Amino acid sequence: MKLPVVSGKKLIAILKKFGFEIVRQKGSPVRIEKRIPTKIYKITIPLHKELKKKTLKRILIESEISIEEFHEHI
Repeated sequence: MKLPVVSGKKLIAILKKFGFEIVRQKGSPVRIEKRIPTKIYKITIPLHKELKKKTLKRILIESEISIEEFHEHI
């Protein structure tokens, strides 16, 4: 499956469905976190109109979300 083109705001909205919350914002980058008993996921998302595929892929890997799971929530 191919990665879609999404904006930073859209990605944040999708990741909120996976349990992430906005922790802080300073300028363009937004920091989101998800806490589970064994791990804390900390991800920084740039608020660009279109995220590069490489950036999106890195964020999905860091958040341990598969491309298939991501597509289900778009």
